[in-house]
Amino acid sequence: MLVFAAPPHTRSVDQLPQDFDPPPLGTGPDIRRCLRENFPDLDLADPAWGQMVGPTWSIEFNIGSDDPVDSIMLHVRGGGDDVLAVVARIVAATGGRALDISTGEFLTGDATQTAGWLGFQQYRDQIFRHS
Repeated sequence: MLVFAAPPHTRSVDQLPQDFDPPPLGTGPDIRRCLRENFPDLDLADPAWGQMVGPTWSIEFNIGSDDPVDSIMLHVRGGGDDVLAVVARIVAATGGRALDISTGEFLTGDATQTAGWLGFQQYRDQIFRHS
């Protein structure tokens, strides 16, 4: 998932203007401070690449070293739908929006909006069954 400042009315990446240049989420120090305050379990020993582990999932935060921070790539792994609530909290804390790369749609916070995450889990499970 990619977190960046997208207009609130867009439902998918297709609705963004071709020349859309998102504003920054904030300065590097501000974004890292905000994430540390909201997610005490987030390991930011490497300020450019954080990691948080939940009961059945993990999220790697590719924040990068650019200042200001334009976006954060979230590498979500594992299982269980509870990780979507964590992603929603990350989005709220950073003031961005989460783009589900697999569907091209922005997460809305709707608890039923799990198609991309479920699709990933089904694909992963299928690959592991056949390996």
